Amino acid sequence: MQSSVETLSPTRVRLTVEAGFDELKPELDKAYRAIGKQVKIQGFRPGKVPPRILDQRVGRAVVLEEAVNDAIPRLYGEAVESAKVAPLGPPEVEVTELADNEKLTFTAEVDIRPEFVLPAFESLAVTVDDVVVSDADLDEQLTSLRERFASLAPVNRAAAGDDFVTLDLAATINGEEVPGGTAQGLSYQIGSGTLLEGIDDAVTGAKAGEVRTFQTPMVGGDLAGQDADVAVTVRAVNERVLPELDDTWAQDTAGFGDLAELRDDIRKRIDQTKRLQQGVEARDKVLEALLAQIDIPLPEKVVEAELAWRKQSSEDQLTRSGGTLEEFLADEGKTAEQWDTELQEGAELAVKTQLVLDAVADSEQLQINDAELNDQLIRRAQRAGMVPQEFAQRIVESGQLNGLIAEVRRGKALATVMEQAAIKDASGSVVDLEQLRDGLAPPQPDSETDENGRPYHRHDDGTVHYLDEDEHAH
Repeated sequence: MQSSVETLSPTRVRLTVEAGFDELKPELDKAYRAIGKQVKIQGFRPGKVPPRILDQRVGRAVVLEEAVNDAIPRLYGEAVESAKVAPLGPPEVEVTELADNEKLTFTAEVDIRPEFVLPAFESLAVTVDDVVVSDADLDEQLTSLRERFASLAPVNRAAAGDDFVTLDLAATINGEEVPGGTAQGLSYQIGSGTLLEGIDDAVTGAKAGEVRTFQTPMVGGDLAGQDADVAVTVRAVNERVLPELDDTWAQDTAGFGDLAELRDDIRKRIDQTKRLQQGVEARDKVLEALLAQIDIPLPEKVVEAELAWRKQSSEDQLTRSGGTLEEFLADEGKTAEQWDTELQEGAELAVKTQLVLDAVADSEQLQINDAELNDQLIRRAQRAGMVPQEFAQRIVESGQLNGLIAEVRRGKALATVMEQAAIKDASGSVVDLEQLRDGLAPPQPDSETDENGRPYHRHDDGTVHYLDEDEHAH
């Protein structure tokens, strides 16, 4: 076999491969065996038909086509190894010459990883926010905890914000009762926004026994978009009573020795959370600093695939939520052009991040061992609400294991960069990264569950596999 490589751009090459027919003998023999098992010819057992007979009955062209299709991946792989290029996707193959019993010539165009020099990691310096647990932070958490143990007490006054009211509802359109638009004894907290649009204004200021009316747009079914007239009867008004913030409550309800011990525990928990947030900030800033020092051309086909995935993912999420792109853009205050620009920039950043972290992993000769992979599988299974064994089995069966290994390896590469970078807080103290040992993964553009909580895994080529389905692709 002879091969040559032509550089089309810093991120794309064309390989030209020429192989004599003696090099195709394994694939030709395999093709004759496979076709011989599929045809029935009198006087010959299946699989024992001589090649010359098959050439007469089914045609030499059929055999050649199957053999060539089988041989090209092998020859392409050998050419890639010989040229020492790093493909970033499937090649575009074109057979340029097929002379029977003489030679096969084909070209393969493919995106490759661009060459670039990594900066010295110790030259990266970032500053993150200090970790400060304020009294306001502590009071907020204490209040939230007390609200979990709050009780409701009836009051003889007009309903106000945050009150819990018991309501009867009856909705009509043009005097006709709305199907499913009647309910009794609903409990609702004013201001929570979990019921109908406009109900907060309607019931605020009403006392038990009062009837208020208001209009609200229907949001589902055949009547979606139409305004309904709603009569709401306030049956009861209750206010939330928080438990006293004292030693007795801390002991009896929260299970601590006294209030001071409870405060100390909450303060430690807030501190831990903020240190994790500080670590995430450090991770993002180190990655940003690393990328800022590297200027590389991006493979067009890879960026196109990433962009297409992002657009399809957005459309799928809008479809599942029952919304439209126009409604989404209006809510976000963006134009279609701005949204397209954001998607394009996000796709380019994601591709650049992968290329750079892969290069870091290669330069540091990083590998992922079984323990590290199992740890990640367990963590991801927990986040997806699945049994680890089932999660791992689906990852393997759907062919996503290599993609997951690559993702974990990139996280390990970023952790390596962070270990050598200078990371200080605003007060000038060196930040301890130990709290991030279990989670130093590069930031992902999309979560591992969609907005409905359905777990998915994403392939390197941009396709998505939902783990609760046999298959799903963008």
